[in-house]
Amino acid sequence: MAKDTYKLIAQNKKARHDYFIEESFEAGLVLHGTEVKSLRNGKCSIKESFIKIIDGEAFIMNMHISPYEKGNIFNKDPLRTRKLLLHKEQINKMQGAVAAKGFTIVPLQVYLKGSLMKMQIGIARGKKLHDKRQDIAKKDQRREAEKQFKVKNLY
Repeated sequence: MAKDTYKLIAQNKKARHDYFIEESFEAGLVLHGTEVKSLRNGKCSIKESFIKIIDGEAFIMNMHISPYEKGNIFNKDPLRTRKLLLHKEQINKMQGAVAAKGFTIVPLQVYLKGSLMKMQIGIARGKKLHDKRQDIAKKDQRREAEKQFKVKNLY
């Protein structure tokens, strides 16, 4: 299997709706055996999860990985805290942004890269209600334009 093949496992669509993503990073995940098997089956949710930096290390909280069906006693707690593998400079950059500017760190997606489980995380700034309304209006305009284009090219 080539190193550059991707398989998307989970995506956090709500993050892009609720936040402006300023910068994103790729992080490795520290997992146990049955968790990897469950992730390969696509049994993961990052909708309610968030990232915390504790003692210079990044951790993901509330990431739900369903127990592997055939894992019996080897299954871990589905909501346990998992460590993220990042470079020290990246962690320092994120910690500085969260402390100084009022940003937050959110998980964007979990994917399989080659044979490794990776997570894309982003430094994000919260959207206000009027920002969300503008995004919805832009989506509606784009959808309407695509619809008009489709109808026009049909005849």
